[in-house]
Amino acid sequence: MKKDLTKIIVALILYLIGIIIKFQNEWINNSIFIISYIIVGYEILRKAIRNIFRGKIFDENFLMSVATLGAFGIGEYPEAVAVMLFYQIGELFQDYAVDKSRKSISSLMDIRPDFANIYRNEKIEKVNPEEVKIGETIIVKPGEKIPLDGHIIDGKTSIDTKALTGESIPKDVIEGDEVLSGCINLTGAIKIQVTKEYGESTVSKILDLVENASSRKSKSENFITKFAKYYTPIVVIIAVILAIIPPLIIKGASFTEWLYRALSFLVVSCPCALVISIPLSFFGGIGGASKIGILVKGSNYLEALANTEIAVFDKTGTLTKGVFEVQKVNAIGVTKEELLEIAAYGENYSNHPISKSIKQAYNKKIDESQIMNVQELSGLGIEAKIKNQNVLLGNEKLMNEKGIEFEKCKDIGTILYIAIEGKYAGYILIRDKIKEDSKKTIEELKRNGIKQTVMLTGDRKNVGEAVAKEIGIDNVYTELLPDEKVKKVEELLKTKTEKGKLAFVGDGINDAPVLTLADIGIAMGGLGADSAIEAADIVIMTDEPSKIIKAIKISKKTMRIVKENIVFAIFVKIAVLILTAFGLSTMWEAVFADVGVSIIAIINAFRALHTKNI
Repeated sequence: MKKDLTKIIVALILYLIGIIIKFQNEWINNSIFIISYIIVGYEILRKAIRNIFRGKIFDENFLMSVATLGAFGIGEYPEAVAVMLFYQIGELFQDYAVDKSRKSISSLMDIRPDFANIYRNEKIEKVNPEEVKIGETIIVKPGEKIPLDGHIIDGKTSIDTKALTGESIPKDVIEGDEVLSGCINLTGAIKIQVTKEYGESTVSKILDLVENASSRKSKSENFITKFAKYYTPIVVIIAVILAIIPPLIIKGASFTEWLYRALSFLVVSCPCALVISIPLSFFGGIGGASKIGILVKGSNYLEALANTEIAVFDKTGTLTKGVFEVQKVNAIGVTKEELLEIAAYGENYSNHPISKSIKQAYNKKIDESQIMNVQELSGLGIEAKIKNQNVLLGNEKLMNEKGIEFEKCKDIGTILYIAIEGKYAGYILIRDKIKEDSKKTIEELKRNGIKQTVMLTGDRKNVGEAVAKEIGIDNVYTELLPDEKVKKVEELLKTKTEKGKLAFVGDGINDAPVLTLADIGIAMGGLGADSAIEAADIVIMTDEPSKIIKAIKISKKTMRIVKENIVFAIFVKIAVLILTAFGLSTMWEAVFADVGVSIIAIINAFRALHTKNI
């Protein structure tokens, strides 16, 4: 860039000398303009000639070369140099803009670890993260990036997850917790046992997604590419007609005057503003989304998201936390604490999520010597002797089968009924908790033009319908197997309009077929889930459904900027092309219609990077 700037400054000084001093000897004056032109235009001429031999004739280098050399041919030396000079200044601005945009995105994704401190042969070695194998132990000191995925085996600390998830509040982690590569260790030294090689780690997958996002082009980008392919040859043909036909058919018309108009016409016709600003807008939108923890795999998905009509959600892990919690303990004849203790002892040997939630709620050490004769009754529950008392724990079928009189619970969720020594002792209600922002997300989706919200779940009808009612989902389909979810999405796809899109939001673990089938597959909390990153088109790196709203808003903002740039660039160019054809504008207006419009469009494209107020 410094080299280009130096050339422009030297050429500009020579140009000003030729304009201001005006030597009496015309050869000296023209020579100054020619030298100035060669300094600033040599590279453009070289590219034009090289591209002609490669079969790429009609590009901006060709248009600028023909227009400026033609200006020399009709004796307009100052204008020939001015056009090339201002074109190069515009190119310099464009290069700066693109470079700044790329650097902004690079800084957003500055999560690539430089090294890993590995514990080998009772000493610490600093190695490349790619050299570390699964099962090895690494040490991460305060201020260092976590280089690989793993779980903490010693120490506790706070980690900064901002680069991955967009969350500004540090997360506290202790021994046994999973940590992801790309996070920054803030307070204490920790030992981590590596669970994934670098190539499969979170940081590697994220970087790969962002770096390859530009390869999946949107319809708008493909349109501009095709537009430039046909548009440029057409305007060249019109320019040739403009230079030759009018002097032959219009009485008294000057060939030089019409050639000048044709050359100005060529300068205006450069499609730079569209070819550069449109991809830059999408690049900015993808970068802005990355900044707040939303990974978009390509500009085609960002464009599609703006046209979403139907939003389909999985329930568990997407709208709910996917973690069962004890919501209510209803004790009869015993205290709540005693009932919870009996239940925890009874569920001690089970690893079922329901059992885990009861033991977590009890949160005390279990004396296993007090548990005897544990029997799992298939489809019913558990029978055991706990603290010398015969205990039954299970569903209402178990109570009925054993002849226990009980009061049926009407609450929605999983109900664990308990009987002690043949007498009903109460129940425990366990439920998957709805995420805090699920209801707000559904309300916002409807405000943002989503026509239909749907929930698909394998859960029981009463549970699924209760969740859907609480958060405001329009339609819910329950007790679905994975293949039935696919069929239901196929049916929903037929109900949308031709331009409308269907987005499916799932946790990415068992929803891969549906994520792939939908127009836009969105994986919730999919960070580190291989199937989510592979199957989804967009990955929300946190467990917040509300990030979907932000993704849609970024998509709509990006598309708004793209449309603004297309309309603005085409309108100005057509207006100046018409004025030029009728001789109402000069090459100076032509330079503005090319370089000026490009710079304005690029500055507008920068807005896509900013997501602060979204």
